[in-house]
Amino acid sequence: MENSNNIPTSPKKLRPRFNLNWLYTIIAVMLLALYFSNDGASASREVNYSQFQEYVKQGYIAKIVGYDDNTVEAYIKPQYSAQVFKSDSNKVGRSPLVLTEAPSRESLDKFLEKESEAQHFDGETSYKKRSNFLSVFMWQAFPFILIIGFWIFISRKWSGGGGGGGIFNVGKSKARLFDQSSYERVTFKDVAGLAEAKQEVQEIVDFLKQPQKYTDLGGKIPKGALLVGPPGTGKTLLAKAVAGEANVPFFSLAGSDFVEMFVGVGASRVRDLFRQAKEKSPCIVFIDEIDAVGRARGKSAAMGGNDERENTLNQLLTEMDGFGSNSGIIILAATNRVDVLDKALLRAGRFDRQIHVDLPDLNERKEVFGVHLRPIKIDETVDVDLLARQTPGFSGADIANVCNEAALIAARHRKKKVGKQDFLDAVDRIIGGLEKKNKITTEEERRSIAIHEAGHASISWLLQYANPLIKVTIVPRGRALGAAWYLPEERQITTREQMLDEMCATVAGRAAEELFIGRISTGAMNDLERVTKQAFGMVSYLGMSDKLPNLCYYNNDEYSFQRPYSEKTAELIDEEVKRIVNEQYARAKQILSEHKEGHARLAQLLIDKEVIFAEDVEEIFGPRPWTSRSAEIISANIKPKENEEGPEQEPTTEGPQKEPKEEPKA
Repeated sequence: MENSNNIPTSPKKLRPRFNLNWLYTIIAVMLLALYFSNDGASASREVNYSQFQEYVKQGYIAKIVGYDDNTVEAYIKPQYSAQVFKSDSNKVGRSPLVLTEAPSRESLDKFLEKESEAQHFDGETSYKKRSNFLSVFMWQAFPFILIIGFWIFISRKWSGGGGGGGIFNVGKSKARLFDQSSYERVTFKDVAGLAEAKQEVQEIVDFLKQPQKYTDLGGKIPKGALLVGPPGTGKTLLAKAVAGEANVPFFSLAGSDFVEMFVGVGASRVRDLFRQAKEKSPCIVFIDEIDAVGRARGKSAAMGGNDERENTLNQLLTEMDGFGSNSGIIILAATNRVDVLDKALLRAGRFDRQIHVDLPDLNERKEVFGVHLRPIKIDETVDVDLLARQTPGFSGADIANVCNEAALIAARHRKKKVGKQDFLDAVDRIIGGLEKKNKITTEEERRSIAIHEAGHASISWLLQYANPLIKVTIVPRGRALGAAWYLPEERQITTREQMLDEMCATVAGRAAEELFIGRISTGAMNDLERVTKQAFGMVSYLGMSDKLPNLCYYNNDEYSFQRPYSEKTAELIDEEVKRIVNEQYARAKQILSEHKEGHARLAQLLIDKEVIFAEDVEEIFGPRPWTSRSAEIISANIKPKENEEGPEQEPTTEGPQKEPKEEPKA
């Protein structure tokens, strides 16, 4: 038998699955049948009281039972059963009886006493209280019914009845199956950008569609492909698109689904997963966040090794290397921590290739915006090129969040369509947090924040390799008391001079406070943290130090608790980090001293307007000879109208790579 995709269907799938409930039902029916149709049951007959008296006088009665409702049961002697029932004695049972109703117990006693004296009745006489059949049934049968029902309920829970997992299904795979009819099909058209990644996985799609094309030439399709990239870049969506393009079943589960508290469960689930995949072949198995189960195995149990997780990984390695390459099962996995995966998982024959899914560049961000803007009603002011330029470093998930936030902002203001300003406010909201215009600050604090932010703006404008300035504000947003928006260049490599200029602009806020106020504040904590980490990376990892040139002390072994350098080298690193930061701090103070008049004007403009743009800085310091074309375009698009100056205007944000300057509470 074959399905719509010409995929052979196993005959086992057509057989009904065994269920204990069927057994319970059969036993209950048999017991009821035996109860109601017992061949050994005795015959009974209803007669009137006079006929009953006649049977007693003739000596047919062996035993009489009287009840409180005046009903009488008279048991017939076996030798007289033929005369009473007009039937063979073998067919009336062992204890045939007749039923009648006496006028009263006293009359029955007198009659039986008289017949006993006449020696017509020599049997036993007894009186009983009539019992309610329903109550008897409830007291005798209901407990058994309750126990049976409770057992059926517990067994269904344990066996995972109703689709849930239980004690009997704990070793079953938790993978969700998405076939052609169970989910909305996703294709490469739904995945914007990722041109190189789609080209890599296209070969997998071609194999699933036409496997004979590769096998005829003796080629073998890769057994697995590992999607590597930062969070939110579309790794899971790309895997779904591969299954949608190939039009094959798609098993999806997370790496943590294999791990349980029970010993051996993870390995059992791996076996069950591949068993299901072989039944649905050709298919795709997608394991998201595979680092949860594929982490490098520890060298000893004392170093934090997990035997159950390692057993699960061993079973996964065995299954991936066990089934044939032409069985039609493709393993896709995704992770953003490829450095911690076990080397055996990445060798050829398992995950044969790694597909890097990087953050989208400018052109790819345009495509992503085009996808997420389809369901949104936008007006003619929205410029997709502008939105793509102002969001460097944004992933696909971030861009989707920007579009959704813009729609929410427009709806909050009761607009019919989403405009450009709504998108700009959405970028501000996502990066910097909610604007807090009503936050109470004193005039002295506002002046300190203005001088701090003016220091960043001045140095970034005057240095060649500093990030181009877009906007500066002293309006509190999120936890930051002030912020500056920049537009970093999307470069593949960074030189030492570029890093030093960025560090100088970062410490310029603290330098301006010391130089023009005479005291420093806690507002530079975020700046100091960033510049210290950057200087440490330059010295320890990038070899950009005078005393430790061309050396990298990066250690990727997470089980190692020792530094890859000596104590003497650690002291040298500390000295070099301190020297680099202090040099850039002194450099920032020198540049600010040379341009103190321009800095003062810029700080006062910030106090007056609260929000200034690149055009305001250009009027004070003159044109910036190193301004990039993208910064010019963005500055022209976000320049406020002439009648919107002053604190009353809604501040806008164009550069997503703003550097918030936090002022932590003491």
